[in-house]
Amino acid sequence: MSLTEDEDDPFPVDDCLFTETFSLDSVYTLMGEEVKIRQLFGADLGVAAPVWEAALHLCRYLEDQPVELRGKRVIELGAGTGVVGIVAARLGAEVTLTDLPLALPQLDANVSANKPSSGWPSLPPTVLPLSWGEDHMNFSSDWDLVLCADIIYLPETYLPLVETLAHLCGKGAAAYLSSKMRDEHETAAFYEEHLPSRFNVELVHRDDKQNNNIYRASLRTGQSVDETK
Repeated sequence: MSLTEDEDDPFPVDDCLFTETFSLDSVYTLMGEEVKIRQLFGADLGVAAPVWEAALHLCRYLEDQPVELRGKRVIELGAGTGVVGIVAARLGAEVTLTDLPLALPQLDANVSANKPSSGWPSLPPTVLPLSWGEDHMNFSSDWDLVLCADIIYLPETYLPLVETLAHLCGKGAAAYLSSKMRDEHETAAFYEEHLPSRFNVELVHRDDKQNNNIYRASLRTGQSVDETK
C-alpha cells in the first residue's frame, strides 16, 4: 500500500475522532515484509485506530538507511495498530509494543494475525500498557531502539513523554521519532524545545510533500535516567 498525499489532515486535537465503530483490514509491504493490519475505528480508540502515514515513513526510513533490527531490543511508544513494531519483530527484533490500555486489544490482534508461518524469528512481540510519565519506571532502560510514529500531538503530554524517553534511553538507546509537522499541535516546539532539554536531536529525514520529519535522538551525556524534568 503506497503513501498517499494527505492535504486535508484529519488528525484531531482531542481523541474523539471516530463516532461509529467499524474495522478496516489493510495489507502493507514494508521492509520486505507483508503485514495485514486491522484498524478498529471507534470513539474509544480515537487516534490509536488508524495506520498513520508517519508510521509508514518510519518503516521506509529504517529500511533505506538501513537500521539493523535483527537481535535488537526494541520498544515502540504509542504503538496504535503496531505496524512499526510488528515489522521489526518479523525482521528479528525483540519487540515490546506499548500504548494506553484501550489500544491493547487491537495490538494483540494484529500481533497474532502477523505471526510468520515459520514462527517469530526472535521472541514473540510483547504488548504492554504504558502511560508516559506515570508508569515508565516499570520498564527497563536497557533498549537498543525506541520507535515512535505520530505520537506528538497533545502539548500537555510533551514533558511526560520526554521523561519517559529519558528513562528508556538511559543505557544508550537511540530513539527514532517520525512526525507529521502540525502547527496546531505545536509539533515543532516538541523537537526544538522539549526534546533538546534532555537529548541530542538530529533531523535525519524530511518529506516536504507529506510534511513529515524523522528525528534521531540520543540522551545527552550526564543526563541521569531519574533526573527530574
